[in-house]
Amino acid sequence: MKKSRMIRFTAILLVCILLSGCGAAGQQAAAGTDAPAPEQTAAAAASDESGEEVGHTIVERSFPAYIGDLDTELTEPYPLYFVDGAEDLPYVELYSWAELLYFLNREFAGDPGYELSIYNEDNRLILERESGFTLTVDFNTDTLEFNDYDAFIHNSDDTTLIDLLSESGFNANGEAQLFHRDKQASFDRYGDIMTLDLAAYGIELIAQDGKYYLPLQTMNDFLVSPMQTSFLFNGKALILANDEDLFDYNEGSYTELAEFYYSVPQAQRSDALAEYSYNELCLVLDSLYGLKEPHDIQSFRQLFWQIGYDEVLSGNDPVDADNALKSFIDYTLDDLHSVFNEYSWMAGLDAISDSSGMANRKITEHSREYAEARKAFYPDGCPGYEEVGDTAFVTFDSFRSRYRGEAFYAGRETGDIPDDTIGLIIRAHKQITRENSPIKNVVLDLSNNTGGAVDAGIFVLGWFLGDAPFSVKDMATGAMSTSVYRADVNLDRSFDEKDTVQDRNLFCLISPVSFSCGNLVPAALKSSQKVTLIGRTTGGGSCSVQPLSTAYGSVFQISSAMRMSFLKNGSFYDIDQGVDPDVYLASLASYYDRELLTDFINGLR
Repeated sequence: MKKSRMIRFTAILLVCILLSGCGAAGQQAAAGTDAPAPEQTAAAAASDESGEEVGHTIVERSFPAYIGDLDTELTEPYPLYFVDGAEDLPYVELYSWAELLYFLNREFAGDPGYELSIYNEDNRLILERESGFTLTVDFNTDTLEFNDYDAFIHNSDDTTLIDLLSESGFNANGEAQLFHRDKQASFDRYGDIMTLDLAAYGIELIAQDGKYYLPLQTMNDFLVSPMQTSFLFNGKALILANDEDLFDYNEGSYTELAEFYYSVPQAQRSDALAEYSYNELCLVLDSLYGLKEPHDIQSFRQLFWQIGYDEVLSGNDPVDADNALKSFIDYTLDDLHSVFNEYSWMAGLDAISDSSGMANRKITEHSREYAEARKAFYPDGCPGYEEVGDTAFVTFDSFRSRYRGEAFYAGRETGDIPDDTIGLIIRAHKQITRENSPIKNVVLDLSNNTGGAVDAGIFVLGWFLGDAPFSVKDMATGAMSTSVYRADVNLDRSFDEKDTVQDRNLFCLISPVSFSCGNLVPAALKSSQKVTLIGRTTGGGSCSVQPLSTAYGSVFQISSAMRMSFLKNGSFYDIDQGVDPDVYLASLASYYDRELLTDFINGLR
């Protein structure tokens, strides 16, 4: 076992002006300030002869909090609050939550410029970023209002409003690495105010005894999930984890963290948890699912009723609820990016039925057909890089970005370049551009590529195009951004023509298997008019993946509101329908008989 790491959750004073106690109008504080500790039990007085309303019974309990694995733990237990006896439905107090959010963005998400202040205006608590963008939590009306959601959640260093590239482009010394963002060519169109009417979904915010309580899952869905993770609560600990933290796909087994998560006894959902979980699920899908229009979804509450899933999703049995959610994702959404990943601790390890939607079965069958066609020519496996006469073929079946930028620069010195998609492109580029190179054509083979990491996709685009445009539209807010990137393919920390293969004839092999980034990259290549697409129409997939969880602890993902697009004549065009080839291939064998394909390509010039 690795040596345990403890993260110190320190209170960092930004601003603190207390006028007349924690709940006073005009209070101003900041994430990281030491707010007074809530009482162990806070309850309003019972109704008296005046008929005043009885308040909630709120009990505080503190739990260990793990960040990604069992070796990374907050030094202090984190307080959760339970309302009116519902022991399985945790709330958070807004001031302590703001401290945790501050920590997560600065330390977990790696944004040292992140700042967060809080202002109280008559039970309207305003969380303000260093950029001035705000979230107003109105305990009078049970609403959350973002004056700009994208701006409130985005990294302080992002060049554009919606920047899906995870690499900063700099190492710890401030030196350029792998990616450059062209600020002059990038631009934004800001979106609309986003108001979440929690009351309309039956979700209550509680202001009581000078404290401010919100359901943990609501905060999860809109403020933590953009970090590609969620908090899970299993009754004995708070766990920040995503699907890959719980299941090791390389090993095909559950992680130590998952074993801890599922170590508690299975349980039924309380009435309060069942009702809230259903309401919150409807809220987050209404707000963040990116393909409502093509699926003709007006509201998810209406859709669940139409397909007969409303009662089971709002019932007490977590096994039935998880199986219903999985079936809904597989058969009703059926968009390939939306996936049920892990069941709730309440349901247990053996809860989930085996199911597969039509789109999944279709792409699986296509993938099998193309794999068999390739195996006929490459029985021992297809090489990532191959030269046939004057043509170089670069082949990979997923976009992988497994290493941080400095690993590649260290590999340049040792000759040991890391093995992922970015590493493959770096090695291929060195071969193609070697002295007296015979290579005139470069073929990117994405015929069996089902997508993957956006960073790797952007790197490939930079290699082929030099300036790589990447356009995104937020379907939730209407915001639009186009970022223009360059890639440092030769690892000299400069971004110039030596990093591209634009002086060669460029081609890309595509098929119905080409999905997600395997669809995005061909769309950008075709839009550039610099690359010839060969094969058959791609499989589509236009939205980035949004990891989510349920209030009772199951883990799933959806096609997010961030819809990847291509820009033409100033307009954003969706790519979910796939990209058509410039040259059609009738035979699957034509993809992989590379001597014949090389002759064919040379005949196109």
